Parts: sequence; C-alpha cells; structure tokens
Amino acid sequence: MQVLWLLSGPALSYPAESDFATHQSDHEEDLEVETLDTVHVHGLRLNKDQQIGPVPQRTPWPTIPSTLDGQILDDWLKARILVSKNSDVTVVILQPAAHRELTQASLLALKQWTFLPQMNGEEPIDGEVSLRIHFRTQ
Repeated sequence: MQVLWLLSGPALSYPAESDFATHQSDHEEDLEVETLDTVHVHGLRLNKDQQIGPVPQRTPWPTIPSTLDGQILDDWLKARILVSKNSDVTVVILQPAAHRELTQASLLALKQWTFLPQMNGEEPIDGEVSLRIHFRTQ
C-alpha cells in the first residue's frame, strides 16, 4: 500500500484543470524525491531565509479506511491549505478523490496539520500550501 503526497508552494501551484495533464509527468520526477516508507513528498527544501510559504510542523498522514481494505486503489485528490499569519489553518478540497472515503480521511488528517506562518522578512503573513495526495495500493 502506498500513499503519495505532493506538496508545492504558491509559486508552484497549478489550476485544478491541469492536474490530469500533469499527473503522470509528476511520477517522472520521483527519482529526485525523498521517499519515506509509503509516502513521496514533492517540493523544495528551503532554508529559513528562502521561505516562500508556510512551514509544516505537524503533518499526520491520512489512513486508508478499512472499508477499502483489499481493494486495488489508484486515486488522488488535490487540496489547498490556507495558513493565516496567526497559524490558523483552513483546508479547501480543490479536487476530491473518486472514493469519498479517501476524501474524508484526507480532510480529517489535513485539519490536524500545523504550520509556522509564511514570513515576509520578520513579519508573519498569510500564506498557502497546495498539495496532491495519491493513494495507490498494489
């Protein structure tokens, strides 16, 4: 079972309409991605002085619901997380997964994420993070 996470900052976000066109090409870059047990994270490692978005502090992964156990999955969703200058988090699902259970599990997990706010010099500002979660079982 694999869960694939794709993260990008505001400068790297694509409109939801283009996801189908770029989705397969994302996998071509997998060799350059840091791989955890069942998770791929796409994005740039930035030094604090190069910060272009909110900094994740706690990122619990969604789990595949037991109702989908044993099923072959290749599903994904796209979300945007709005992070206020006070570190308040709002999750917006831009493209839900085909399996409603995966969308619900993702929303539950994403609402638990915490961030340091985006900075403009020494001043915290509102920011956002766009991500794609890919659920794939074999």
